[in-house]
Amino acid sequence: MEVEISIPTRFSLNQNFPNPFNPVTSIQYAIANKQFVTLKVYDILGKEITTLVNENKEAGNYSVDFNAAELPSGVYIYQLSTADFTQIKKMILTK
Repeated sequence: MEVEISIPTRFSLNQNFPNPFNPVTSIQYAIANKQFVTLKVYDILGKEITTLVNENKEAGNYSVDFNAAELPSGVYIYQLSTADFTQIKKMILTK
């Protein structure tokens, strides 16, 4: 049996799923080459809530869970950053 491994050709940050969520959601992203990756979550006022990823990653597709059980309902921002790429998306926590 042959298994094909797909390496992304570009960087991408997907919309979290589910969205709205309570209290856990999944954030998927792809990086095209080995990079230092940072994935952070902020509240709507721009205050940093947590850092989900802060390390070197090989090219590939990744998924990280965000547990917001201790946070109030509201809109949160997540940002993926590398040396070559930065993207921001919104997510909604409903309790």
